[in-house]
Amino acid sequence: MTHFHYRSGILHAEEVPLDRLAAAAGTPFYVYSSAALVERYRSFAAAFAGKDATICYSLKANSNQAVVATLARLGAGADVVSEGELRRSLAAGVPPGRIVFAGVGKTEAEMAAGLDAGILQFNVESLPELDALDLVARSKGKRARVALRVNPDVDARTHRKIATGKAENKFGIDLGHVRECYGRASAMAGVEPKGLALHIGSQLSDLSPYRAAFGRLAELTREIRADGQHVDSLDLGGGIGIAYGEEPAPAIGDYARVVEETVGGLGCRLYFEPGRWLVGGAGLLVTRVIYVKLGVERNFVITDAGMNDLIRPTLYEAHHAILPVKEPDSEAGVKRFEVVGPVCETGDFFAHDRPLPPVVAGDLLVLAGAGAYGAVMASTYNSRRLVPEVMVNARDHAIVRPRPSYDDMIAMDRLPPWL
Repeated sequence: MTHFHYRSGILHAEEVPLDRLAAAAGTPFYVYSSAALVERYRSFAAAFAGKDATICYSLKANSNQAVVATLARLGAGADVVSEGELRRSLAAGVPPGRIVFAGVGKTEAEMAAGLDAGILQFNVESLPELDALDLVARSKGKRARVALRVNPDVDARTHRKIATGKAENKFGIDLGHVRECYGRASAMAGVEPKGLALHIGSQLSDLSPYRAAFGRLAELTREIRADGQHVDSLDLGGGIGIAYGEEPAPAIGDYARVVEETVGGLGCRLYFEPGRWLVGGAGLLVTRVIYVKLGVERNFVITDAGMNDLIRPTLYEAHHAILPVKEPDSEAGVKRFEVVGPVCETGDFFAHDRPLPPVVAGDLLVLAGAGAYGAVMASTYNSRRLVPEVMVNARDHAIVRPRPSYDDMIAMDRLPPWL
């Protein structure tokens, strides 16, 4: 949390005290650090300095326009998986020639939108998708640039819900069928195969699965070239993990060495699709304690943020550090609490048996590492309003997505004529 620190007893985002932001935005809310985004992007870019490489930020991690625009102005492209993300990228200033369209279920309308925008490439995940893209491109008199996404059958050693590179997963083309598909793509009038792609999962803390997957990709590249086909680029996906608690996270320099040692000698342009690694540590969820409930067997801290605001703990059993906005006394003891929200679900929790300093109703708490898969996965379950998002830049701050009113939320519905 380099850019989140205590100063004069109050946790700050860069130079802005969080209690001041809470007064301005109301709780709960997300806050993002511009400096953290810039620092992470430049660190990733520096690891591949001098290489023919493009960083395509994965919008599914956090698609707020302010976040996307900050990265776009640094030179980032975009990895998108829907027409909505495509439109967000373009609106934030990402050049279409730096946009990769991934995803296992692209519709023909989404393919058409990508072709009309002139994007860099489509990462194709099946033969039926390849046939559909060929048809759409020919109907427009265009040729779609394509990378075939390989399923390398490598265990990413991450949570089963975010592992994407095993044969049992829905993603990509089976390793044994890629050469055949590549040859078929080369014969299509509406498709121009440019290379291969893979993405084996998210939140990887061990680099050995990358080494195995990239090694298989390198071998496949040589085989396809031996067939007389061109493989000009390799899309290596994303998924590098960050530290949410005490667990180690891979160093970007070590990841770069794995890339160089496996595919560096192939002469291919490289594309990377980091998401969480760029934005995860750049955001916090700030929430206020409603009640402290002392029970017979367990004690509860009940906050005004709920699982609809941050679903990762209940969906992935994910850990987020929880800190008070007011710096605790060094002599203060700790108690163990269930940290839960107000949603009418037992699954509405942020932490089990978590040690916390003394907490009372009205205190502000933060959940760290909430910049990725936080606001972007939020919902209005229990008819709760989506929370605002705030960005700070040194001493400045701005609400970059306001909290909708209840009237706004209800107005999204329409009564049928008989009512």
